[in-house]
Amino acid sequence: MQVVSVNTARVEHFVATSGQALDSGIRKRRREGRVDVRPLALDGDEQADLSVHGGLSKAVYAYPQEHYAFWQTVRGQAKVDGALQPGDCGENLTLTGLLESKVWIGDVLRFPDCELVVSEPRYPCFKFNAHMGFNQAAKLMAQSGYCGFYLAVKREGSIAAGESFELIAGPREVGIVELFKAKMKKKG
Repeated sequence: MQVVSVNTARVEHFVATSGQALDSGIRKRRREGRVDVRPLALDGDEQADLSVHGGLSKAVYAYPQEHYAFWQTVRGQAKVDGALQPGDCGENLTLTGLLESKVWIGDVLRFPDCELVVSEPRYPCFKFNAHMGFNQAAKLMAQSGYCGFYLAVKREGSIAAGESFELIAGPREVGIVELFKAKMKKKG
């Protein structure tokens, strides 16, 4: 299991393909070198709507790189141009080797200089549609279960692309996929 990319963004104002004006920190971009991990976020990262993003339990958002091929394909089918790059699903950490099906609430991701605790799945909203460039993106995330997961900071430190990490099993009572599907079913 490895960190492919560490990504951050400041809140910015942009206009969605629908013409709607938005403020969001979803447009994450790769950072070079080590990035400090603080209790509320990675250094240099912001969230526009703190009622649904950020905070102690959602300080860092991780997403499996393995899902990028799916998103590239569906964007192509939706006639959205441009290749995706790490951070384009709004994640702070683009990871490889760890899918949602292997992650449970309370599991710990131990990196060389910090530790993060799995807290909950990411639930998509209209801003994900706007950023991905087509109106079915959130629905496809709900159907596929390719949601990624939020992390709370257990031990502050720093993190960098290329680092390996280990998964320390928590109580293994609630899985990310099961929790995500249960909540998305209620919304549907």
